[in-house]
Amino acid sequence: MIPVNTSYVSGVALSEMDGEMKMLLMKRVKGGFWCHVAGSIEEGELGWQAIVREFQEETKIVASKLYNAQFLEQFYEENVNVIELIPVFVVICPPNQNVELNHEHTEFKWCTLEEALALAPYPNQHAVFKHVWSYFVDKPINALFRVKV
Repeated sequence: MIPVNTSYVSGVALSEMDGEMKMLLMKRVKGGFWCHVAGSIEEGELGWQAIVREFQEETKIVASKLYNAQFLEQFYEENVNVIELIPVFVVICPPNQNVELNHEHTEFKWCTLEEALALAPYPNQHAVFKHVWSYFVDKPINALFRVKV
């Protein structure tokens, strides 16, 4: 039997950078790979509250325009024999959003979809980024996805 863990959330920040929509990727200290914002849900928090906190802690981005991406990141973590199911959120940032990284990341980059796919190593990240780009950049954002913060 493989247990399922649902104690994490993740989020993708989007900002128009110099007139072109981009998504935020950061290089993790642990593992040295490129990723989006993610973290644990703390006791007493709802999932959306956790991602708002994580954005603030990891990037200093205030997640005031928050959306449920309608997507679950999912993967098998072999070292602990757990299937991770992680709800994904999207934060629409003001143009040319500033980022201040905490100790968990060494650098960041605002990326086009193609750049993000080239940087991120995992297929599940690619699925997240393609989904987010399709529903939050290529199409008008569905108002039903909005999370009241």
